[in-house]
Amino acid sequence: MLAYHFPQQDQLRLVQLTDCHLLAEPDALYQGVSPYHQLQAVLQQLAGNWPDALLLTGDLSQDHSEASYQHLQALMQVVPVPVFWLPGNHDDSQKLGELLAEAPFLPHKSLHAAGWHLLLLDSSGPTPAGYFPLERRTELAAQLKQHSQPCWLFAHHHPWPIGSSIDRHGWQDAEPFWQLLQQYPQVRGLAHGHCHHAYRRCQHGIELVGCPATSVQFQQTVEWHTDAQGPQWCEWSFQRNGSIELDFKRIMP
Repeated sequence: MLAYHFPQQDQLRLVQLTDCHLLAEPDALYQGVSPYHQLQAVLQQLAGNWPDALLLTGDLSQDHSEASYQHLQALMQVVPVPVFWLPGNHDDSQKLGELLAEAPFLPHKSLHAAGWHLLLLDSSGPTPAGYFPLERRTELAAQLKQHSQPCWLFAHHHPWPIGSSIDRHGWQDAEPFWQLLQQYPQVRGLAHGHCHHAYRRCQHGIELVGCPATSVQFQQTVEWHTDAQGPQWCEWSFQRNGSIELDFKRIMP
């Protein structure tokens, strides 16, 4: 797994953006909003106080189109810090890898900063649900055996039901994944997208964080409904003393 080492520092400021759902046309609508202009508004909000890095945790495209990724590429050209990424169930991983191959995008999935080890996990599979098969679990175990510092995981899918319609597309092979995590006490938590919903909870001693979407949010109901609440995202601070600060951010519509 390709590793990236940040300069020596006492904290890492990281902004997590997820579920952008970009379309081939900038003015095209997804659930009543323009995903392009929503993401553009977030980047404008961050300008002037950029974090140390951006992390995109999947569903960057809605329609799998090459044009949607080209829009992402163009929007991110204003970003003066590294941009790391993960695929979601709406993404074409091959197109992502090809089109996000130049700065500010970086392909690294193992990040080291401020005494923390951040691992970016690919939970995408052949269906909208999350998958983390044996070969991925084996690679994760190798990383955790190699590094003992506090660890935080990022993925697209949620590894535990949250009680809404999105659970039908949740992490399908979660039990062996949780069994693996229990063997490594340095794993402090996992943050994800996919749910279009901001939440924090503890599961089996590991904190779970749902990052809200830059596009629309999902209502926490059995039937699927969306809310256009303005673009939202997460801002993280990983401290050398082992603590974490997290804020859910929002631009009002």
